[in-house]
Amino acid sequence: MSHQTLKDRLTERLAPVHDWRAETRAVRSDFDLNPGMTSWAKGPLKPAAVLIPIIANPNGACVLLTRRADSLAHHTGQVAFPGGRLDPGETAVEAALREAREEVDLDPAAVTVLGLSDAYETGTGYLVTPVIGWIDALPPLKASPDEVAEIFQAPWDFLMDPANHTRDHLDAPEGVKRWFWSMTWGEQYIWGATAGIIRALRTRLYGDEANVPASAAEDAA
Repeated sequence: MSHQTLKDRLTERLAPVHDWRAETRAVRSDFDLNPGMTSWAKGPLKPAAVLIPIIANPNGACVLLTRRADSLAHHTGQVAFPGGRLDPGETAVEAALREAREEVDLDPAAVTVLGLSDAYETGTGYLVTPVIGWIDALPPLKASPDEVAEIFQAPWDFLMDPANHTRDHLDAPEGVKRWFWSMTWGEQYIWGATAGIIRALRTRLYGDEANVPASAAEDAA
């Protein structure tokens, strides 16, 4: 698939930026694989945003991801997209670009925002808007040591191939299993909300075909 074909599909299938509303409802969530399970956080959902940076590398598009710093109080060492809570008055796009600048020093001028994927509710009480950004040439990056232990890229085709999506689980209290999506790229274990957001983006772009590589889904669409 050419970069232009992928870029065109993203532009066609994603929600326009101007459609974003702070009060939007989640389309996907940590509870999709756990019917009957509810949020373990109290109070209203906290608005957040992540940037999904797609890089037009010469040998194929890749997605930029981070591994969170081991010193963080929550989600230590987990793979994530750059992102975080919205500041008062911010839009999802503004927050995603700001967080990417703070976490990995990604210049917002290098990012072309193509649109939004489905809002995602986490079990920790966040309503996350995925902002899809296109990067023709990745500028030098620098991880914020307080937030990011590692910056890496995973191939777009790998992440979009449902053959690489696995249902894993943790044993929650009282013997209940908490199920989630996961993907393993090299030594990187991508799971939880990050994997759920990737899975939701794949479904939005290519549909629910089981075990069909992204390139085949592209040809069939």
